[in-house]
Amino acid sequence: MNRKKIGELLLALRGTKTQREVATALGISDAAVRQYESGNRVPKDEIKIVIAEYYGKTVQDIFFD
Repeated sequence: MNRKKIGELLLALRGTKTQREVATALGISDAAVRQYESGNRVPKDEIKIVIAEYYGKTVQDIFFD
C-alpha cells in the first residue's frame, strides 16, 4: 500500500482522538503521528506493530494491500 493510502487509513482509524492522544498512547511524538497520517513517512516495523495493536488491527490490515 502506498504512503498516502496508509496515512488516510491511519487518520480514519484515529477518529475523534487527537494526534497527541494517539502519540502518547503509542509512545511516539505528535510530529511522528502527523508525518504518518500525511503520508510523508512510514513507521518502522516495531512501530507498525504498536499501531496495529492500538487500533485492534493486524499490521497486514493497515500497512499492506
